[in-house]
Amino acid sequence: MRVQNIKLSLMIAAILALMLFVTMRETHLPFSASAKGHSEPSAVTFNKDIAPIIFKNCASCHRPGEVAPFSLLNYRDTAKRAGQIAAVTKSRYMPPWKAEPGYGEFHDERRLTDEQIALIQRWAGSGAVEGDPKDLPPMPQFTEGWQLGTPDLVLKMPHAFTIKAEGPDIYQCFVIPLNLPEDKYISAFEFRPGNRRVVHHSLLFLDSSGAARKKDEADPEIGFRSFGGPGFLPTGTLGGWAPGAFPHYLPAGIVKIIKSGSDLVIQNHYHPSGKVETDQSTIGIYFSKTPPQKLARAIPLIRFDLDIPPGEKLYKTLVSFTTPIDLQAIGITPHMHLLGREMKITAFLPGGAVQPLIWIKDWDFNWQGQYLYARPVRLPKGTRLEMEAYYDNSPDNPRNPNTPPKRVRWGEQTTDEMALCGVQVVAENQEELPQLRLAIAQQLRPRLRANGASGTFLEDWIKQRQQ
Repeated sequence: MRVQNIKLSLMIAAILALMLFVTMRETHLPFSASAKGHSEPSAVTFNKDIAPIIFKNCASCHRPGEVAPFSLLNYRDTAKRAGQIAAVTKSRYMPPWKAEPGYGEFHDERRLTDEQIALIQRWAGSGAVEGDPKDLPPMPQFTEGWQLGTPDLVLKMPHAFTIKAEGPDIYQCFVIPLNLPEDKYISAFEFRPGNRRVVHHSLLFLDSSGAARKKDEADPEIGFRSFGGPGFLPTGTLGGWAPGAFPHYLPAGIVKIIKSGSDLVIQNHYHPSGKVETDQSTIGIYFSKTPPQKLARAIPLIRFDLDIPPGEKLYKTLVSFTTPIDLQAIGITPHMHLLGREMKITAFLPGGAVQPLIWIKDWDFNWQGQYLYARPVRLPKGTRLEMEAYYDNSPDNPRNPNTPPKRVRWGEQTTDEMALCGVQVVAENQEELPQLRLAIAQQLRPRLRANGASGTFLEDWIKQRQQ
């Protein structure tokens, strides 16, 4: 009798299990993630889910001949680095986009969404499955020539520069005479690195004082070495380039000016590749085809009186500027050195509204750049621009150039610091530009004098910053 009861119990259990199986099938509940012939509806694959993310946000650098150390254009190359990709995207170390979401909308944003990061995590954690070849999107196409068409003026570094196989990163400036007989208005520029394996980023300055030429002549190398700023007072700037960035025309009617007699100074950041390399980069200039309506100017938010004690983990500096006229911001360029940890620029509008302009929560000197707004940001008269910056001069800062930490002040050298942000603006009424120049001069004079500047240098510095 006992044996019969056991058999009956087993039979009932089998029937219940069968009924549960059928019920789950009919209600589409996932009864087994590994059952043969059936996969989870939400299974993540390279071809369907990951390739679109990689192609859009990573391939501009991670392809043959570019600055990234390996290519990610196919499944095999990507899958063998799945764990690494999951780690660097989760920490947002990659893609290299430092601006925080919600603090300005910019051209060429490479920021991944939380959903995209989660997809990469699931893909790497579930075995980095390739998926159906039919799901693979078309391979991204990259234009090898001039992105904006043939430039009006093409400039090239006068000589090729050699980068050693090993050693620290190099910040080298190169002077190119423009020989322009008259002032020129430009609407765009395009930087083309001669060797994308080693050119990390580039900043373009203008100099009509001859100071850059003198530094070039005094340096036995091709060009001259300068970390941080270019080592002289620029009379203007064109902007910058970093991998993944694309050239853009300024908004319609807005131009920058290049004064006659100016030299172009290229500051290239080189990263050794493990073998001896050479670079001879090229710049294309696009002149305005229509009469200029508005000139782009820069508002410098700047503090010269930095005095960061050794061991100070959270040194704060603050500076503000109130706009005397109606303006529109078209771009922004934060700048600090190795101790910099965070910079936030906010616009407090006269009506009480708050307009975030940019926030870099995790500053990295190696990934600085110029950010162009997707749409101009209106700054009515009376808007207060505020720059808030923080520095870490403690032993806990892995980028601290001094061991043990030393007192750090403002300066151009590697071990110095800066607190600077240039806000590129245009005046809604060009006739009011003198009011803007006067307001900037009134703000800068006491700060420059406190920093030891006076006389002709002071007036020249203020004038040059407005070009």
